[in-house]
Amino acid sequence: MTPPSSLARRAGHAVLPLFALALLSSCGSEPQPDDNDPVLTEDAGALTVAAALGSDPDLSAAQDAIEKSQLTTVLDGPASYTLLAPTNAAFEAVNDRAMPLLEPEHRPVLIAILRNHLLPGHLTPEAIDAAIDREGGPVAMTTLGRTLVYFSRSEGKLYVSLGDTRAALVDSATAVNNGVVIPIDTILAPDPRNAADQ
Repeated sequence: MTPPSSLARRAGHAVLPLFALALLSSCGSEPQPDDNDPVLTEDAGALTVAAALGSDPDLSAAQDAIEKSQLTTVLDGPASYTLLAPTNAAFEAVNDRAMPLLEPEHRPVLIAILRNHLLPGHLTPEAIDAAIDREGGPVAMTTLGRTLVYFSRSEGKLYVSLGDTRAALVDSATAVNNGVVIPIDTILAPDPRNAADQ
């Protein structure tokens, strides 16, 4: 396995007192980017990661998961995190099999999955893209769940992989006062449909 690149060192090593996890969509009247346009970062500096998540209706499922896991206060706090936030469509893709994760008895499993979507520090898609250029290929980072995710680029589009699961970075990322919310199109779990059976 490739060791974490210098990108991981530059992102910082924030410490979580508990465990932690969040995203944004595009405006209606503006032209929609095509599939090969890069993901750009919008500045919403007055918000927190949790508030940015709550302000985007396309991330309501991710917000619900964070609230059910009781991690909202972490993402409202002063430490800096980058949230790889699955869109509502990503949650819908795993059907009702993932719904038991929102029940109180499955909270530890839900937290573990959400921690795989959180990175320490303030990481934008532009920084990821620049790191891929510097490294000459994919770059690795360690999540708050202590798993490695790999960022790669194909045909101008950025992807993040965890094991055999690969998600595309979609829509606009949002930079806030305690981190960044980056929408992704797939939940980062080996098989989210089976997560509740773990």
